[in-house]
Amino acid sequence: MVELDLSVVWLTLKLASVVTLLLLLVATPLAWWLSQTHSKLKPFVGALFAIPLVLPPTVLGFYLLLLLGPNGPIGQLSDTLGLGTLPFSFAGIAIACAVHSLPFVVQPLQNAFEAIGKRPLEVAATLRASPWDTFWHVVVPLARPGFFTAAVMGFCHSIGEFGVVLMIGGNIPGETRVMSVEIYNHVEAMEYAQAHWLAGGMMLFSFVALLAIYIINHRVAQRGKR
Repeated sequence: MVELDLSVVWLTLKLASVVTLLLLLVATPLAWWLSQTHSKLKPFVGALFAIPLVLPPTVLGFYLLLLLGPNGPIGQLSDTLGLGTLPFSFAGIAIACAVHSLPFVVQPLQNAFEAIGKRPLEVAATLRASPWDTFWHVVVPLARPGFFTAAVMGFCHSIGEFGVVLMIGGNIPGETRVMSVEIYNHVEAMEYAQAHWLAGGMMLFSFVALLAIYIINHRVAQRGKR
């Protein structure tokens, strides 16, 4: 009988949930700005936040380690505020995962916002709706599939994150040892049965999550054709 450390699973789910919530809070206004602006800075801002898509996790992790470390600006700020050091802590890997997963949340939201078009916003304006009311009562309902896709992508990407977590958090049991790191530990120890259980579970979860995205997007597309 294969014994699994359920605390690793719980820590991974906790990390993915925190990161997904943080990403939605940060990515929503950013994606809305990118979808609506005509600023010349748009390509530069878009490219800046899309860098994690092409940058090796170790490179991103290295620079995040410098920023979050005791000599870095963010690290010094957290220490001044009494939050302690961020590297090798749950808060540190949550920030690192959020940075690395940001484009996986921004792009679906931006695409969803752009697909709405200008007409619904113009109609809301003629009805004297404020920009805040328009966003919450017109944009958000119309972009609901995009929010679902963004949340699932951010959650799944956070669950599978390895390089950035290892660079920022190390391999501390109960604090930073998530499922991807635990799989690495099992493989190093040649405990392939335990590695199979964790890896297989992650593959199954990822497949189900992506299947849900495709089904919902297909239904939305079919509804739009009617």
